[in-house]
Amino acid sequence: MPAVNPAGETLADHLVRRIGSEGPLRLSTFMAEALGHPTLGYYTTRDPLGAAGDFTTAPEISQMFGELLGLWCAQAWLTLGSPTPVHLVELGPGRGTLMADALRAMARVPGLTAALRVHMVETSPTLRARQHAALAALPPAASPPQPIAWADSLEAVPEGPLLLLANEFFDALPIRQLQKTARGWAERCVTWDAAGKRFAWTLDTTGGAQLLVPPALRDAAEGAVVELCPAALTVADEIGRRLVAHPGATLIVDYGYDAPPLGDTLQAVRGHAYAPVLADPGLADLTAHVDFRTLAATATAAGAQAHGIVDQGALLRRLGIAQRAAALKRAATAPQGQAVDLALDRLTHPDQMGRLFKALALTSPGHPAPAGFDPSEG
Repeated sequence: MPAVNPAGETLADHLVRRIGSEGPLRLSTFMAEALGHPTLGYYTTRDPLGAAGDFTTAPEISQMFGELLGLWCAQAWLTLGSPTPVHLVELGPGRGTLMADALRAMARVPGLTAALRVHMVETSPTLRARQHAALAALPPAASPPQPIAWADSLEAVPEGPLLLLANEFFDALPIRQLQKTARGWAERCVTWDAAGKRFAWTLDTTGGAQLLVPPALRDAAEGAVVELCPAALTVADEIGRRLVAHPGATLIVDYGYDAPPLGDTLQAVRGHAYAPVLADPGLADLTAHVDFRTLAATATAAGAQAHGIVDQGALLRRLGIAQRAAALKRAATAPQGQAVDLALDRLTHPDQMGRLFKALALTSPGHPAPAGFDPSEG
């Protein structure tokens, strides 16, 4: 059921009213409203994860994922010289599952838990409540000495040494789409088709779109689509700035590509199936593939050092997921062991998440390649 505001409006009603007063909306505006409207948005009104939701992320598939990312942070902390305190930040932390698993794994490294100041960057009240519950259940040995903090943005996190994780965060940031037409580049926008009583695509041909297209792509064929994500670049720039100002390391894992941003990757997911992108704003997840190459370039332009981009399957294998799976199976029943095997396959196999999902590491300048990103690791 769609949420309604005090005036009885659904998000669709709100968007129709905006279009009526402002004209067609940029795709980025439509996505921002659909996903993040303060009272009617997709993420602000529901927990979308798990079998009863719309999609399942890697931390929900197996504890192995969060444990290995936690150990990645632990190794990065040691390489950085064990700064104390150190801010452990997660962007878009879902139900808190990844952070809970990571903290349990990090507790094995002497002195690390005591050094941590944990910050969860989350805007959804529903998901914040789930995160509170997950982290409140941590054993005492894995609980940092200071209370875990929540923030609406990375900018709100205090300055200092940084360990940052972002799993399936960038794919949900609003994008703009530019389309090549017979008359040049135009911006794809969303309008309201009153006759059909539906949202529909339209093109803004008033000019200026070509200036946004990377020069190498301006001669693309008619019909080509270029995707830009200004919000992602803002976050990447902020990460890069912090990594220059303070010792730190960042690990970004998401589905995306290492290529120029050419092609329409926008999709809607509802009930674990693809749905029409414009059909039910606020009731379906909207995502686009992450442009890892531009993320890396933006962070390095701010002064950080980029490592990767590598497939998720390769990263997890280098971090020891096969060994962790074997250890879990030794203490498991036969059905539990089968579940471990299925999770391992889902996370690492090229035909599942292993190749579609990519990983990018960012570090302070001059630091060696972090675990999983050294070319010599194979």
